Amino acid sequence: MVIEPEHSCACGAERHVIGEDVSERLDIIPAQFRVIVTRRPKYACRSCEGGIAQVSAPAHIIAGGMPTEATLAHVLVSKYADHLPLYRQAQIYSRQGIDLDRSTLAAWVGKSAFELTPVYEALMGDLKRSTKLFMDETPAPVLAPGRKRTKTGYFWALARDDRPWGGDDPPSVAFTYAPGRSGQHADDILKGFSGTLQVDGYAGYNRLLKRPAQDVTLAYCWAHARRKLHDVTQSGAAPIAQEGLGQIQALYRIEKDLRGQSADQRCAVRQERSKPIVEAFGTWLAQSRARVSAKSPTGEALKYIAKYWDGLCLFLGDGRIELDNNPVERTIRPIALSRKNALFAGHDAGAQNWAVIASLIETCKLNGIAPHDYLSGVLTAIAAGHKQTDINDLLPWNYAKPV
Repeated sequence: MVIEPEHSCACGAERHVIGEDVSERLDIIPAQFRVIVTRRPKYACRSCEGGIAQVSAPAHIIAGGMPTEATLAHVLVSKYADHLPLYRQAQIYSRQGIDLDRSTLAAWVGKSAFELTPVYEALMGDLKRSTKLFMDETPAPVLAPGRKRTKTGYFWALARDDRPWGGDDPPSVAFTYAPGRSGQHADDILKGFSGTLQVDGYAGYNRLLKRPAQDVTLAYCWAHARRKLHDVTQSGAAPIAQEGLGQIQALYRIEKDLRGQSADQRCAVRQERSKPIVEAFGTWLAQSRARVSAKSPTGEALKYIAKYWDGLCLFLGDGRIELDNNPVERTIRPIALSRKNALFAGHDAGAQNWAVIASLIETCKLNGIAPHDYLSGVLTAIAAGHKQTDINDLLPWNYAKPV
């Protein structure tokens, strides 16, 4: 926009441009719906009876329905990335003169999740080919069939983030819905995986150690150990807990220096700098447990650390292992936000749809990819008949363009 003054001077001469001042202001064009009309002319030959020629109708995820794949992607991203429940989306669309009820939107979500499931399964398969993963779980309230109250299922998150040690595999996460928190669910999800799994102290993961092949090693989380000691300090003077926190903080300072170094380099530095701290911590742990009541808050915190001590020490000998389980916990936070706004999933199938779509969206975010562009493109490719044998081409890091 250019705002011009009068060009004529008071003296009667013509003014000339000698410069300009430029200012910028942020404006917004609200999202707008549009109707795309596709015409397919019919042709026939007047000289013979060769039949009618007409191009086939373009394939779509919702056959014969109104939404484009970009519209479906918008609904999915609004619900699972921006945490807008479907009823709120329906209200927003209504203000723009578009009448879409919640049940219609829910049907679109279900169909999209169904079509995206092969991509999700390829993502899960790619994850389980790794030899170092994170795992965590979070509650998933689901409406119980035939009842007016919810039951508690769980989303299990399986994540990979090799960026801290320069690994080649892209960061990713896959969620799985299960009706409970039993370790059997973790075992089922991890069928085909062997390697090191970094987890918190939940006892359900111990089932993995009982596999006949003994192919899973559990590495534990120093952040949880630190949290136990920190909680003790919040209720009053706790010199022993404070001392332990100081030693753990020293380990984190070393890890900050190692960010981005190779696994071998990290391991070498940990042996030189972190191992003496951990050994001293182990001695301090045994001595401190002897000084306090096992049933006191401090005693309980120390007992927790001692229980998982071997798994806490694994990072010293493997540069791929992180000090804590925070990478997977970060991927779960958006699930918690959606859960807070949507309150619950309508049924078990709806919860698994949530897991499928959230997996692809969060993996996009981990790789710097715009979720809407990715989902729109992938849904379009699937509708056009993308080959199942080439399904890995549709994984976020293989398909979408970085933002």
